[in-house]
Amino acid sequence: MKALITGASSGIGLDMARYLATKKCELILVSRNKEKLEEIQEQLPTKVTIIVADLSNEQKVKELYVLAKKENIDILINNAGLGDFGYLTDTDINKDLELINTNIKAVHILTKYLARDMESRDTDSYILNVASSAAFQPGPLMSTYYATKSYVYQLSEALYYEEKKKKTKVHVSVLCPGPVETNFNNVAGVKFSVKPLKSTYVARYAIDQMFKNKMLIIPGFKMKCAKFFSRFVSDKFLLGMIYRIQKKKTTS
Repeated sequence: MKALITGASSGIGLDMARYLATKKCELILVSRNKEKLEEIQEQLPTKVTIIVADLSNEQKVKELYVLAKKENIDILINNAGLGDFGYLTDTDINKDLELINTNIKAVHILTKYLARDMESRDTDSYILNVASSAAFQPGPLMSTYYATKSYVYQLSEALYYEEKKKKTKVHVSVLCPGPVETNFNNVAGVKFSVKPLKSTYVARYAIDQMFKNKMLIIPGFKMKCAKFFSRFVSDKFLLGMIYRIQKKKTTS
């Protein structure tokens, strides 16, 4: 099989690449970090193609799709994502738009176009979109990030159902982890207020569940419980609780 992974130079994306390499998958790894991608290419025991691209740039995303279309991708993993911290009216609008373009627009373009290609081949294919537990509620102090992950979550589940109704062999999953030990908190400018999961565990769990055609993938018992019990509290209570959790985060 051949897998395309965005945001593959570190964190969950890198650990997914390492795990798929053990399964003899050919890999196409995408990131803005050329040096890191070249290091990974030398280390992994499988065929690895690297593509350097800034996925906040719509044209670069479309160029990536043109390259991917020629490769007959069996697995698409939309992992690239950005975060930011602060009151919505205080954060930089340019960073907001970069975040939206990366977390939403790039995911939408690659998912839509590659799903269409996968349908036409009529062989088992997989799309794994990386969202977050943030997708399940609004997030004061990280409002843009939470909103983008909600988009990814809703889009993925809708596409999952559409593919089922169309009786295709395209299997769609969405990964919604809680805090994970990655470089995300450095980029977003925060430290997690709860103990994060190991990236290696999340990556392996997600891939295994993806191959089992699981629609919603939530690693860790605590996050499963949090999603379940959140349905029994009011929106205002949930907003206040999330704000207090976010407020405990300190700048790096």
